Amino acid sequence: MSKKQIEEIVRSSLEVYFRDLRGTEPDGLHDMMVRIVEKPLLEVVMNHAGHNQSKAAEWLGLNRNTLRKKLLEHKLLK
Repeated sequence: MSKKQIEEIVRSSLEVYFRDLRGTEPDGLHDMMVRIVEKPLLEVVMNHAGHNQSKAAEWLGLNRNTLRKKLLEHKLLK
């Protein structure tokens, strides 16, 4: 799947989200989207990195301590 395809999936999902709001204005949309995307991103990357936090942090372009903090926030540490 290409970056463009992923963008289209996100765009389409957001259009459905706004349609389902039926005119109600969203609140905290950026934070909600980051959290929705971040957890599965961390799960998949950690799995493919063999749960090696240093490797996963490198792949994600994050500091290992930042990755660890995010893993704790999402209750993904084993």
